[in-house]
Amino acid sequence: MALLEARVSASPQEQKASSAPLCPSIFMQDGEEEEEEQAETYLCVLWNSGCLGIAYYDTADSTIYFLPDTPDCDNLKLLQRVVNEINPRSIITSAKQDESMAQFLGGLVSSDHKEQETPETVLLPSVDFGLEISKQRILSGNFSFMPESLTCTEKILFLSSIIPFDCPLMVRALGGLFKFLNRRRVNVELEDNSVSVPILGFKKFVLTDLVSIDQDTYSVLQIFKSEIHPSVYKMASGLKEGLSLFGILNRCRSKGGEKLLRLWLMRPTQDLEELNSRLDVIQFFLLPQNLEMALTLHGLLSHIKNVPLILRRMLLSHTKVSDWRILYKTAYSALGLRDTCRSLPQSIRLFRDIAQEFSDDLHHIACLINKVDLESSIAENRFTVRPNIDPDIDEKKRKLMGLPSFLTEVARKELETLDSRIPSCCVLYIPLIGFLLSIPRLPTMIDPSDFEIVGLDFMFLSEEKLHYRSARTKELDSILGDLHCEIRDGETILMHQLQCQVLSRGAVLNRVIDLASRLDVLLALAGAARDYGYSRPQYSPKILGVRIQDGRHPLMELCSRTFVPNSTQSGEEGGRIKVITGPNSSGKSIYLKQIGLITFMALVGSFVPAGKAEVGAVDAIFTRIHSRESVSLGLSTFMIDLNQVAKAVNNATERSLVLIDEFGKGTNTVDGLALLASVLRHWVSQGSSCPQIFVATNFLSLIQLQLLPPGSLVQYLTMETCEDGNELIFFYQVREGVANASHASHTAAQAGLPVKLITRGVEVSELIRNGKPIKPDKGLLKENQMENCQALVDKFLKLDLEDPKLDLSIFMSQQVLPTASSIL
Repeated sequence: MALLEARVSASPQEQKASSAPLCPSIFMQDGEEEEEEQAETYLCVLWNSGCLGIAYYDTADSTIYFLPDTPDCDNLKLLQRVVNEINPRSIITSAKQDESMAQFLGGLVSSDHKEQETPETVLLPSVDFGLEISKQRILSGNFSFMPESLTCTEKILFLSSIIPFDCPLMVRALGGLFKFLNRRRVNVELEDNSVSVPILGFKKFVLTDLVSIDQDTYSVLQIFKSEIHPSVYKMASGLKEGLSLFGILNRCRSKGGEKLLRLWLMRPTQDLEELNSRLDVIQFFLLPQNLEMALTLHGLLSHIKNVPLILRRMLLSHTKVSDWRILYKTAYSALGLRDTCRSLPQSIRLFRDIAQEFSDDLHHIACLINKVDLESSIAENRFTVRPNIDPDIDEKKRKLMGLPSFLTEVARKELETLDSRIPSCCVLYIPLIGFLLSIPRLPTMIDPSDFEIVGLDFMFLSEEKLHYRSARTKELDSILGDLHCEIRDGETILMHQLQCQVLSRGAVLNRVIDLASRLDVLLALAGAARDYGYSRPQYSPKILGVRIQDGRHPLMELCSRTFVPNSTQSGEEGGRIKVITGPNSSGKSIYLKQIGLITFMALVGSFVPAGKAEVGAVDAIFTRIHSRESVSLGLSTFMIDLNQVAKAVNNATERSLVLIDEFGKGTNTVDGLALLASVLRHWVSQGSSCPQIFVATNFLSLIQLQLLPPGSLVQYLTMETCEDGNELIFFYQVREGVANASHASHTAAQAGLPVKLITRGVEVSELIRNGKPIKPDKGLLKENQMENCQALVDKFLKLDLEDPKLDLSIFMSQQVLPTASSIL
């Protein structure tokens, strides 16, 4: 807020004008980074007659997503999948529910979510989910993306084109969600009651053709890996991404791109059209002649910011000066993307969509924002408009700029009428107060009664200056008015008009963010493919399993000097179950994870770390490789292993990929071997319905005792090694065959165990293998023999033969004979 002042003294040299701020800055400077709010989702679900109706609100983009009525089984697997994917803060449902929903909600409370918080369960009366009242809540909503001039009938038609009102469960879920949002007042808790929860759009939530992958598989394959930030300033507030697939692929320049990449990794798909469309873009940018084009697009994408957050602020009239600048850069960068993509092959769908859908509305938005004087707005910490936009505002600003010289003349005339003892005076303009005459406080002015001057109205004393209203200042107030406030009011009205026009084109901006984020992700995947030497996978929906030539582990190859690639053949009628044996540390686990990661990356639409890869129809990936232990689960490690295998046994189909590593080692060897054999025999008995299974084990008895039925379904592989004297050389190469030993002693030596312990371990192992009794180690007995003899002599020397209470028979049986048996 500015203070305008014109000062006059007895001499012309003392005349000057100055200005000073009266309130602190409340606007963010352009260079400051704003910390993003934590996004939250609120899920409303209804379950009735074997169908689910789902709707949820995402605070990240202020959008409501809905899932049309979808069949689900009694154990609500589909609902569990939705909960795992969106991780809601609250789950809203009707208080009147059947047993299946009650059990599901109870399971959420009792389960351990580890990285995710347990969602809050909110039960609303069943009357709040009535079909007709839910429709009325939807139709009575005031949405910014809807034209304002629609009649009630037109509004129904408009919303019917977006929301399928023929899905009663989904409509009821939407109605319950609206009730919850208005009651909880999500993100508008501190606003006036007239301000409603911002809703910028409705979108359909799709689960079709998604590949089922549970949290254990994401963890063991290291798709994501959050670590505590090493900075002591961020340890309590934030996590950083560790060594993970997401970490090496994430080269996105925009927050929207990073969010979309995470979403793609959470939603691997079987939609071949979608997958190939992603691969086409990646392959285009991998061509050497298109590298410069990729760098150009990367530069433009770095200016695409979080537009949904800005639109939400506009909806709540909380727009900041920095928001206008960000929106301006986003619009012009989007126009740059459009012009660039128009020069690219239109046969690629993404380029065609950007060229067509980035309409001239973007140019109109940029022109609207260009009316804002960004530099002046930042300097004055408030919204200001450029000259020649509004004539009335320009005229008032001209008067305000001319006030110093004009007020100087007014102050000179006022000084002529004042007492000769007053050496100087000045005329001030203070916003909200008006024009005042200011004179210095004289030494004779001690009491408030001394401040009275004939013809002047005393106002206040500040910094040894007396402020008055005179006839001339009152006349200035009536003629010029409160210029500063009038200018700000005019600019605020203009800002509101600009906001309304931008919000009316919010759908265009949201579409810009969607397509720009997609382009950002595909450029990131192309950059990773170029740097790491990935190749394009092929999809064959008519075959089952995967065929990989010279496959590599995408994370392990970055951590080792040399990495030995391995091929994989799976999917034929024969060899659906691969039993892999080999010594410890020979690479069995890496090989399993490599197969899972290559398959996963192909189902995301990324190039893969292999010379060549062909992926058949895959509907799920199950793993039993690593036990995610937790005290709160109340389960043993072996029980957790059993749960993981049970998921695969109960849910895997002939199109599923199952990876099992060292199952059965958590219990008695015989029992563990029996369980592993029974699980594999179960899948063998399924014949052509058997999943694609890779099992790594050190149970060589599984093969030696022929616990698996003979047939073409089972194929035995081993990790190739070579013994050179006492040395064991690993080739890390997979070949057909069976390992003849686990070579545990070699691994023990690498771990640093003493040689004598390893030697004794090998001896005992041979005795057990040959069915011979295990005798005590004589070498260890000889080492302790002298100590035992000395102990026996000491006992005899301490014996008091004259003691009448001494019983030699007890002494011999309890003290001498036990010691003598260890000596002889």
